[in-house]
Amino acid sequence: MTNPNHPLLEVKDLSVTYRLGLHKLKAVQSVSFAIRPGETLGLVGESGCGKSTLGKAILRLVQPTSGHIYFDGREITHCKEKKLRREMQIIFQDPLASLNPRMSIGEIIKEPLQVHKMPQQMETVYQLLDLVGLPKLSVSRYPHEFSGGQRQRIGIARALALKPRFLVCDEPISALDISIQAQIINLLQDLQKELHLTYLFIAHDLSMVRYLSTHVAVMYLGELVEIGPAEEVYKNPFHPYTQLLLSSIPLLDPIQERKRIPIALSGEIPSPLHPPSGCVFSTRCPMATELCKKQKPTLQKNIDNRQTACHYFKKNG
Repeated sequence: MTNPNHPLLEVKDLSVTYRLGLHKLKAVQSVSFAIRPGETLGLVGESGCGKSTLGKAILRLVQPTSGHIYFDGREITHCKEKKLRREMQIIFQDPLASLNPRMSIGEIIKEPLQVHKMPQQMETVYQLLDLVGLPKLSVSRYPHEFSGGQRQRIGIARALALKPRFLVCDEPISALDISIQAQIINLLQDLQKELHLTYLFIAHDLSMVRYLSTHVAVMYLGELVEIGPAEEVYKNPFHPYTQLLLSSIPLLDPIQERKRIPIALSGEIPSPLHPPSGCVFSTRCPMATELCKKQKPTLQKNIDNRQTACHYFKKNG
């Protein structure tokens, strides 16, 4: 049985590099973090910063270039065992693209059960449909007959078929209408409590991340720049990039929203093929110094059990 005080998932100095002709694209660079059982780590950052690549590398859907991945105390960086798939699953961003249009819903959910030769397969399919709030008659229908929210429920049911302990939620609500997003988030919360699941929740919507996550990690150009308890990070962000992201969240009070002055940001996002030397955020940071442009900061532990990669904070925090 997993010790709740020990990490269920631990990532150490994980990197993923793609070769594009004569160039190398460093999609993920020396990322380290840990998630304990029952926790949710929200992973946020701009498009193209490497969030999805990191999630896929953890699940071994993408080959890591270097670093280590530990699951329940066991290193799985190069593990090829099929039974590992029963412990770790993924919910994809686009529910329509991730479901085979030629297969019925019953066949889609039953497929992983068949691959792993699980007993009572159809009974399990009906139980899963009920668990995600879909009728049993759904088994004979096809993905195009469902709405976006219903298709995502099907994707969740398929991910839960093998009773995993860890789920990578790869922007599971970004393709859904606003009115449906809250339903899926509430479903994920209920399932986490009922099934004792652990999540890596990748998202753009910072409000949803705060609502669902116990901890938050902020990623920029393949690197983690800040990580810590969700409420502490949202109340008092340390890294300039985290401050920028949070300043983009609209306030619920329209009067306060009109008074608010968002943080100004100059410059363009650097190419991941040619990242800047030193701090990756130095070309856009309003507080960057010559040190920032020359020396890369590392994640340093500070107050509130948080880590920040910032020369400015280390000097003035």
